[in-house]
Amino acid sequence: MVFRSVIVCHIVPGSEGTVGDVFGYYDKTTRPQDLGVIGRRLLSLDDLYIHVIERNIDPRTSLGKARGLPAFQQIAEAIAPYVTPYPKDWQNPSDSVAKEFYSWVPDEEAAPAAEAGDGNLTVIVARIKPGAEPHVARVFGESDAGTLPIELGVTGRWLYSIDDVYLHLLERTDAAFGQAMRDSHDKPAFAQIMADLNAFITPYDPETWRGPADAVAKEFYRWRAED
Repeated sequence: MVFRSVIVCHIVPGSEGTVGDVFGYYDKTTRPQDLGVIGRRLLSLDDLYIHVIERNIDPRTSLGKARGLPAFQQIAEAIAPYVTPYPKDWQNPSDSVAKEFYSWVPDEEAAPAAEAGDGNLTVIVARIKPGAEPHVARVFGESDAGTLPIELGVTGRWLYSIDDVYLHLLERTDAAFGQAMRDSHDKPAFAQIMADLNAFITPYDPETWRGPADAVAKEFYRWRAED
């Protein structure tokens, strides 16, 4: 079983390379897998920093130990000039962890055929109306009960929020999914989802948003344990 944590902070735009190098150094010279970390992705969108961590053990049993290790403190100090807390009431690192409020994976018999590799994960970012999580979960729950996600090659969906930030982690089978997403905009079922979400979800930055592609966070670092 894989446990996923999603950390959300501010990032100084343009510092992604520096932050990625810090994690690259420590991921090579230490062994995150000894603490159950099996994968890491760093992404950004505008001034937002998103750190997706995958573990093979429950993070509630490992996070406290990890934060006490020298490497954890050294990483925090090295990225401190570039990565800062997002929540206004931030007091400690756990306050930067987004809360999962919906997840869906298809039944085994209905799941699209998996491909080699560690999966294609898209992270969609937007703003969410405070308290709207149950409504957004209902919209996706009703849609995921139908055939649309299978038709689009979706193998998993996880929704998170932290303050006013909404994160939609979407796992799919192959690179052709991007074309399927574009084609899906003409599907009545997809259009209905967008209409139902309009009251709760808005672009992260309305000034720069031109279409769905502008809501997709850009990955700038990835690491996966080899053993």
